Amino acid sequence: MLAVADSDSYLKWAACLLGDLPSGCVTELVVVRTPIAPSPEQIAAAVGGREVPPVLSARSVRRLAERTQPDVILLACTGPVVDVLVADVLNELRPRPVFVSGLPGISVPATEKAWLFRSGCDLFVVHSEREVAEFSEIAARLGGGGAVGLARLPFLRTRSGGPAAVPGGNRVVFATQAKVPRVREQREQILLSLAELAERRPELDVVVKLRALEDERQTHNERFHYQRLWREMGEPGRLTFAAGSMQEQLELSAGFVTVSSTAALEAIAMGVPSLVLNDFGVSAEMINLVFEGSDLLGSLEELAEGGFRLASPAWCAANYFQPAERNDWSGLLTGLVIARPRTPAKSLLDGPEHAAARRRARLRVEVPPKMLRAGYRAKRRMRRYLKSLT
Repeated sequence: MLAVADSDSYLKWAACLLGDLPSGCVTELVVVRTPIAPSPEQIAAAVGGREVPPVLSARSVRRLAERTQPDVILLACTGPVVDVLVADVLNELRPRPVFVSGLPGISVPATEKAWLFRSGCDLFVVHSEREVAEFSEIAARLGGGGAVGLARLPFLRTRSGGPAAVPGGNRVVFATQAKVPRVREQREQILLSLAELAERRPELDVVVKLRALEDERQTHNERFHYQRLWREMGEPGRLTFAAGSMQEQLELSAGFVTVSSTAALEAIAMGVPSLVLNDFGVSAEMINLVFEGSDLLGSLEELAEGGFRLASPAWCAANYFQPAERNDWSGLLTGLVIARPRTPAKSLLDGPEHAAARRRARLRVEVPPKMLRAGYRAKRRMRRYLKSLT
């Protein structure tokens, strides 16, 4: 299996998923060069001590695939990159490999957009019974694509298939999320509540766990970076900011808090009492709808008081902590690999109306990021100049 990742969260997912394959599988992991490619530090953290994957252009990825002729190519990438790699960059590989894609975290509610971009793949991997049901409904309604497979989220470390208790630590970890909350003032409220907790509980080390440092790229752009906000607020309290491994932070944690982050599932798996903030709403837009019924939803006031708790066992069973025997993705993959002849998945984005979008995506994986950003800046300046003439 050749795995291709394009950003920090997808790289972590791919590295862990490869590690969960049956023994005897030969794997190779690379990063395709895009404007959101992770930094060397992010790459090293994502692979956790394993061999550091190279960063390759899309053409180099194709040459690698032509040379090694993998049975399977795992496209651990954002939607437009998955689509252009399958439909354009890698579409002439012979024999045609099985194309696999998926989503690296919480995917509730399922979206048509996620399915459309990955409809050229033969297997679409998600991580809960609910996600399988929702994406299967979209697949039946829209058509295209291949099978929907279920896998345990590969970075959840549990004992005996369920959440595992760990000794309490002296750390409270806030896991940031790039997309939400979107409003600066709401992010400032979170920081102030964390600082209040640190003041009330001086024995605790309150850590803001960043997805990326200020100068590093993420899967999603973060307009109001927490560390920069804290500096602009005058650092009114005792907080620590850290990047790197979430698991290492959780191993020392007495509590965990987030607005919406897959790291909440890591905390649940390790038995860390947690809190998912609901002050800014519980909705698809806030990416926290899945936590309804988990017993983890709570307020900033509860955060300041240290009101952490454990997730409902019933919710865990229905969401991401399913029994191992329910995970069918590797069996589906094996069936696809040995099937001869095999009818490839049909992309729903093959029409001429999508050609321009694919050309733009091709630029993202072919043109060096610095050159691409310079081109975008020149294009914006030209648009402003032309607008000034009207």
